[in-house]
Amino acid sequence: MARERLQKLMARAGLGSRRACEEIIREGRVVVNGRIATLGDGADLAVDKVHVDGVPLRLTEVVPTTVALYKPMQTLSTDQPHRGDRRATARSLIPLETRLFAIGRLDADSEGLMLFTNNGDLAHRLSHPSFGHQKEYRVLVAGRPTEEVLGAWRRGVQLEDGMTAPAGVTVAGVEKGSTWLRVIMSEGRKRQIRRVAASLGHPVRRLIRVRIGPVHLGQLKPGEWRSLTEAELLALSRRRRPRRRPGRGRSSKKLGY
Repeated sequence: MARERLQKLMARAGLGSRRACEEIIREGRVVVNGRIATLGDGADLAVDKVHVDGVPLRLTEVVPTTVALYKPMQTLSTDQPHRGDRRATARSLIPLETRLFAIGRLDADSEGLMLFTNNGDLAHRLSHPSFGHQKEYRVLVAGRPTEEVLGAWRRGVQLEDGMTAPAGVTVAGVEKGSTWLRVIMSEGRKRQIRRVAASLGHPVRRLIRVRIGPVHLGQLKPGEWRSLTEAELLALSRRRRPRRRPGRGRSSKKLGY
């Protein structure tokens, strides 16, 4: 077996996405041949001894599993709730024994599509913004945004952490003093939609993610899940040239909308 980057080996072993495994390495939890590893190190499991949190790293045959879940409101995207938080986690709604990690978190106040997988390469493709997988949302905002407001949102809005990337924003309907918007993004920041809407004077009242790349929420109801189809998996795994946009590389793993 040839040497591979540690984060890739760890992802193949089902420890998380490559980005998540990079964080584990940065935290000093990985030891190679008795030495604490650093980001960029590689290993060959045929000759090297790799331990993560004191447990030997082993590549075992894992049945590839990727599922879509409708995360209900007030359900946590994190693997474990914070101390004293009794809310359910999204992972607990999927009754499968295999290790699964989330791709594209949603904050507790938001609902809609989340993907879970044990495929580290697929997780990397979905979570890294350079691959350009769009995310689509149905967003109910207070009031009736003018075309000028919508134009500003589409072009990008200055937030405290910088200018947001352009987004697709269209009106999808009106409802008792509120407006449903269709928002499509390829990149984003933590709670970006909520922060942009508030800064433009139209706070979010409801936020539903309905699509990640080619995977749609479809007919799923809150709390329901399904396995991805072969067509969806093929569409997600197709190779595409990563987009290089300096200064905008962020992992969607840490995003919440």
